[in-house]
Amino acid sequence: METGNWPEGYGRRVLAEVDSTNAEAARIAPELRGPEWILGLRQTQGRGRRGRPWADPVGNFAATLVLQPGEAPERVALRSFIASLALYDAFAAAAETETPFALKWPNDVLLNGGKVAGILLETAGMAGGAVNHVAIGIGVNLKHAPAIGEVEAGATRPVSLLSETGTEITPEAFLDLVAAAFARYETQFRTFGFEPIRTAWLARAARLGEVITARTSREETTGVFETVDSSGNLVLNTAQGRVAIPAAEIYF
Repeated sequence: METGNWPEGYGRRVLAEVDSTNAEAARIAPELRGPEWILGLRQTQGRGRRGRPWADPVGNFAATLVLQPGEAPERVALRSFIASLALYDAFAAAAETETPFALKWPNDVLLNGGKVAGILLETAGMAGGAVNHVAIGIGVNLKHAPAIGEVEAGATRPVSLLSETGTEITPEAFLDLVAAAFARYETQFRTFGFEPIRTAWLARAARLGEVITARTSREETTGVFETVDSSGNLVLNTAQGRVAIPAAEIYF
């Protein structure tokens, strides 16, 4: 397995311990002049979506990429698809197979149907309606996965790369793979827009064409997973017609 070359123009800092790589990103964002990856070898206060704690034993992967997009929030949010694709490629390179991996809208990577990675985007500064800094946090169960009793009821079962594939890789080596893949997709996104990213993501999507349930803070919608639209919304074909959902938890 080759870990690839570090992408030109991207900074790289590795911390022995940090409260949260996203929190560190918010602290250093104002001083950065270009994209910067932050890797925490031990994270003491990791967070997932909706403020939930993210377990991060030593040997797992906790990193954040800080970008300076200068774009509208809705365009910045599409970076979750870029991060998903970068993770997919990194996993495929590390495990030397793509077969067991799939992408779960809006921000998870599945391995043999279990959750192996999650993504959290947070803005770290705005001006004039544009996002000055965005932190793209990534957590990966490289060696360890939480017990099913440690996750929210109904959540996808957690798995680790090691337990499911036998693949061992250090966080530093995995960062090299993710960073190189992200840089490729980011260049594609800036050059050609979201459509090629959307097409690539759908080709790797879990449960496309099948019945799924999307749950938001207000309601629950069940229907056939038809597509992801040009704005990154989940499109379900329900008994009441087609419904586009901007952000939700997906239950299989």
